[in-house]
Amino acid sequence: QVQLVESGGGLVQAGGSLRLSCAASGRTFSSYAMGWFRQAPGKEREFVAAIRWSGGSTYYADSVKGRFSISRDNAKNTVYLQMTSLKPEDTAVYYCAADRFGRMTPYTTWYEYWGQGTQVTVSS
Repeated sequence: QVQLVESGGGLVQAGGSLRLSCAASGRTFSSYAMGWFRQAPGKEREFVAAIRWSGGSTYYADSVKGRFSISRDNAKNTVYLQMTSLKPEDTAVYYCAADRFGRMTPYTTWYEYWGQGTQVTVSS
């Protein structure tokens, strides 16, 4: 059973930084793609970034390109989302997701496994 556990959310002022972590367990993830999504109140869940576990190819939403960075630590089975220059509009619950086919897509329906989410609040 795949388990994804996010951590690292919190309250930060605009312009600040946070690093989210997603600890993955229950499988060998070498063929997987991992994604970060976010959902603000009253809005649909939206894609933020994705990474292929093998090779480390990355893909970002335009809204976060240049400010956020996704990475992974193979030894720890953990994926990170480093967020800098945070804006109030980045406020959301952030979710980690896993796609066993390694497709690295922005579509929520292509990810089979999801974490419980971690709240990020950016104050102005």
